Amino acid sequence: QVHVVESGGGLVQAGGSLRLSCAASARTFIMGWFRQAPGKEREFVAAITWSGGNTYYTDSVKGRFTISRDNAKITMYLQMNSLKPEDTAVYYCAASYSRIVVTTAPGYEYWGQGTQVTVSS
Repeated sequence: QVHVVESGGGLVQAGGSLRLSCAASARTFIMGWFRQAPGKEREFVAAITWSGGNTYYTDSVKGRFTISRDNAKITMYLQMNSLKPEDTAVYYCAASYSRIVVTTAPGYEYWGQGTQVTVSS
């Protein structure tokens, strides 16, 4: 069992920045960020592999969001810049031991409780 805990959400104006953190109890193969807005399905945002640090992003956040990890702290980060109102959602941290890089929610076994990000216009 892997426990993951998100932090760092909040309210920010459009164009602003936030950094999310996700602390894990163990190092898995891959960790990712997903988000879910009201009335919408949970969608993939970004992912990173622990060993090689390979990163993956959904198109809508490329160039604005940066995912990174700290191996020593077993913590993953999501730096979010140039935030837009459409980025408003609950952001979830997820982890998987699967050796396949997946960008869909069913591919991740362990989930955090989520942290709210609200971007005002």
